[in-house]
Amino acid sequence: MVSRVNLPNALSALRIALAPVLLVLGWVGASQAFVVCLAVALISDILDGKLARWLGQTSEFGARLDSMGDLLLYVVVPICAVWLRPAFVRAELGWFAVAVAAAMIPVIVGLSKFGRPTSYHTRGAKLSAYLLGGSIFVIFADGPAWPFQIATVVFVLAELEELAITSVLSEWRPNVPSLRHAFTLRAGKR
Repeated sequence: MVSRVNLPNALSALRIALAPVLLVLGWVGASQAFVVCLAVALISDILDGKLARWLGQTSEFGARLDSMGDLLLYVVVPICAVWLRPAFVRAELGWFAVAVAAAMIPVIVGLSKFGRPTSYHTRGAKLSAYLLGGSIFVIFADGPAWPFQIATVVFVLAELEELAITSVLSEWRPNVPSLRHAFTLRAGKR
């Protein structure tokens, strides 16, 4: 059994702890501090799963902790974007609304089916997280909107896969890397 107190879980807990800090920084308009804090949160998101696998410290608890950190970022970052980059949000409101809906709908569906948020950590979700994270830095550097738009398309596709996985699985499972894997689990092959 893997101890709950380990480096990967500490990184996920750090991301959870940074969520209210990000909210405060957004509320007070501390754009630069927000970006630095967000960078730390995103780096912790990249490292926690990689370290858990590398150190042999993967666990259901760690997957749930990681997903909670992800969910908090999905809630906090759009709120802070409204406060810190209102002109961008107004100009890209359709894309912004699609990204927020894509983040929330699979969570709601997972909660209603399994009584808890999903923790699939699919390959598509990882790719879209990298793209969305990068696009946030472009937004805060007053760059173009197209990286955010591309990231949103990839994110929507990843979240559609997550919804499909939820429809295929009969019980909650963490770390389901793809829809194909979900079909394998349903067939009882693994």
